[in-house]
Amino acid sequence: MLSCVSPHLFELLKRLFGTVHDTTMESLRNLQSYPVLRMKCSVSHDSDVTHERVALDGDFLSYAPDEDDRVGVYIAGHPLTPDTCYYETEIIDTGMDGSISIGLCSKRCPLDVHIGCVAESIGLMTDDGSLYREGSKGTQLCTRCECGDRIGCGIRFDQLTEGRGDAICMMVPVYFVRNGKELGTMLVSLPMGGLYPAVGMHSIGEEVRLFLGLNWVPEEDSLMSVDTNEEEWYRLSDIRLNGQVLEYTGRGKSIIDVGLAQARSPLNTTIHYFEIEIVDPGESCYIAIGLTRRDYPKHRHPGWNKGSIGYHADDGKIFIGSGVGAPFGPRCHKGDRMGCGILFPRDYVCQYDSDGGSIELSPSSQTEVDLLELSPDSSDSEDEDWWNNECAVEFSSKVKVFFTRNGKTVGMRQVHIPKGGFFPTIGMLSVQEKVRVDLRPLTG
Repeated sequence: MLSCVSPHLFELLKRLFGTVHDTTMESLRNLQSYPVLRMKCSVSHDSDVTHERVALDGDFLSYAPDEDDRVGVYIAGHPLTPDTCYYETEIIDTGMDGSISIGLCSKRCPLDVHIGCVAESIGLMTDDGSLYREGSKGTQLCTRCECGDRIGCGIRFDQLTEGRGDAICMMVPVYFVRNGKELGTMLVSLPMGGLYPAVGMHSIGEEVRLFLGLNWVPEEDSLMSVDTNEEEWYRLSDIRLNGQVLEYTGRGKSIIDVGLAQARSPLNTTIHYFEIEIVDPGESCYIAIGLTRRDYPKHRHPGWNKGSIGYHADDGKIFIGSGVGAPFGPRCHKGDRMGCGILFPRDYVCQYDSDGGSIELSPSSQTEVDLLELSPDSSDSEDEDWWNNECAVEFSSKVKVFFTRNGKTVGMRQVHIPKGGFFPTIGMLSVQEKVRVDLRPLTG
């Protein structure tokens, strides 16, 4: 593939980006072999970042209007290069109008005009799905973008071509992606210094999350190079796995139609937290995240039966071994990230840390004891008949289970952990529900 890059263009690359290392040129050779990367990048807002009327909070950007309500713009500190030729922006909140522009621009672009509406810039407007290049009339690429959508933008450096006229002018294909599917490509000039990831905003409440330093290949190629993650799951009941996305396939008619996805390995002192992102809330957002014992019933939400605890998106309640929940946190909607983890005691000895496996339980090891114990600030008198009629497995010691929403802790409860461990579990119950799962967002 590098054969199309002439020595002259190689020199132009050096003039645009400075020194071009051998590893960078090797990246050009291998661009199409990269899998889809969803790196947990923490965006570093160094002194090279430029922004106005955009508030920065780690990976998150939000609109911060001035008294004139001008457009706010963020320009990343480093341009896309053959080594890092792609980035993504996740829409956390569309705000009042959803007038967000996502794309690339030079460092010379003004900070009060949407990306794509001025020279040396190209951008996709999320309010109507139109693509703009250097102020040209918009070209429709997709429908309006919503919360939870991930918009990607990248450059195919392997397809550099020389522009006419100015000897240092180069043209490169810039492409856009929505939720893993390519929308379209447009040829643009590559200015001196390169093209930088950029975001424009212009209505109250708009918020996005940046994922910089990625590489991307078309979906059909990534399906061949990225495994299906099936080995991570012990069982999937009325739930279909599509990469990292779980899709509900049940009838969704009554509580007996709960779909359950239970991970193969329990949480331990090394991998102690997992997350889901609500991609599609379906008809009712009957989505639950939590922890369950290994032999948990397949048609019960986490938290409903003994040996489990769960935080439910539709009503914000927590369920701990009982069909009666208690108020706990906010309701969750499309685009929200729900997390669940365990705070192990310092002296906790995890018997299943070494190989990620679990302790198999025989019927003789079961006993009629209360598996879970509520913390002092929770009611322990709810639905006692439910507790007494359920058969609980032997517990080992107490741990604190906590839940998060969009990276912020909602609350925690102290419970007894089953012998054999607590397994990450997701429950779903309404048609078209979809969640994206990350079983290992944090380690250590």
